[in-house]
Amino acid sequence: MGKIKGFLEFERETAPYRPVNERLHDYREVAGCLPFEKMAAQAARCVDCGIPFCHAMGCPLYNLIPEWNEYIFRNDWDEALLRLELTNNFPEITGRICPAPCESACTLAINGSAVTIRQNELAIIEHAFARASVRPQPPARASGRRVAVIGSGPAGLAAAQQLARWGHAVVMLEKSKHVGGLLRYGIPNFKLEKWVIDRRLEQLRAEGVVFETEVEAGKDVSAHYLRRSFDAMLIACGAEVTRDLSVPGRDLEGIYFAMDYLSRASRHIAGEGSAEMIISAQGKKVLVIGGGDTGADCVGIANRQGAANVYQLEIMPKPLMWHEPWNPEWPYWPRILRTSSSHEEGCQRDWSASTQRFEGRNGTVISAHCARVAWQNDDGRQVPVVIPGSEFSLDVDLVLLALGFTGVVQGALVKDLAVRLTAAHTIAVDEDYMTSVSGVFAAGDAVMGPSLVVRSIFQGREAARGINQYLATLR
Repeated sequence: MGKIKGFLEFERETAPYRPVNERLHDYREVAGCLPFEKMAAQAARCVDCGIPFCHAMGCPLYNLIPEWNEYIFRNDWDEALLRLELTNNFPEITGRICPAPCESACTLAINGSAVTIRQNELAIIEHAFARASVRPQPPARASGRRVAVIGSGPAGLAAAQQLARWGHAVVMLEKSKHVGGLLRYGIPNFKLEKWVIDRRLEQLRAEGVVFETEVEAGKDVSAHYLRRSFDAMLIACGAEVTRDLSVPGRDLEGIYFAMDYLSRASRHIAGEGSAEMIISAQGKKVLVIGGGDTGADCVGIANRQGAANVYQLEIMPKPLMWHEPWNPEWPYWPRILRTSSSHEEGCQRDWSASTQRFEGRNGTVISAHCARVAWQNDDGRQVPVVIPGSEFSLDVDLVLLALGFTGVVQGALVKDLAVRLTAAHTIAVDEDYMTSVSGVFAAGDAVMGPSLVVRSIFQGREAARGINQYLATLR
């Protein structure tokens, strides 16, 4: 390593968030970047640890983290970019929104502050874009094979780029108006501004990827047509079946799925559709049910829309409060309380709380009746049990259900292709990501269920490899 004792000389430093009273008035990104000249010190903190757990256990993409940290320290940004692009198609996205399990696995996290891996990754790619070093990589020759990619989320985009660079003609079908899938419509602008996606799409177009938007596979074009017109097909349509809450009063007005709320907000911000389409929290008492990232995103949007107050309930127990810089469960992802930028902007959070029913007036929700739960063992499974006498209620005008997703939508495409599904209602694939139908592949959330963007990118790349091998066997 270039700075053997760098981790002793330099403290971890991250870019600060914009002030709350400023960022609540816009939808621009909350987080910033450290100046490039400060990054050498942060990269110097990467130790010569022998076994890079960040790479081997923490990163689903197996990013060459110690190598590009070394080149940042040497101020050799070109070599750092080469190492970064070997494994990750979209570091400008993962560098913004990935929860960074690599940092939890950092050797320094055993008893101190981890290396700023995600920040270093973002610095490399933004430095490259600033110097016009990110260039299209078109193939030397065309293979003569055609591949259809269904869905334009991270898995589909990563696969499309890899396949195009190998010389295949790639057509991506996206049912929405613009390319990006949940990156565009499910992740708020304050975490990922959409120019970041559009900038990368310019590269993909220059490499030969053709985008067909407002085309729903299986409906606007049939599965039979796709099979007949393309040599291979990749299903990367995500896992969009939303988990519901089956309690009395669920059918009242004012109760929505979180993704519906977020996608409408994103479309409105992008200028798609009229103002009537938005679900507004302005002046309302908002209840978000579900304590994950999607729920936190709802909190951020509601605050920007001018909500009177925001509650967030989670049925799971409150995680461990942790203020130390080191990871109590190294090298694994720690189960600790996490406070997002959205929570800092205003939110009343509660745990071990279950919603029992909703009450309405004139068909519109006015309150949520809840109860405390205790988690008990039931034949090896932990189940929530309502604590007698623990009932409480909240006056609410808007309820957002952020309870996760249960599998792939079994629409016309999936049914007509007759691909085999798993017990979890995802698409079953083999080690090369081929489904039970020859020439039809699948990747991303459609295969593994809701997961991290970085895992979807990995699966997209691996599926592209499988497709490339399959195409080589065709006569």
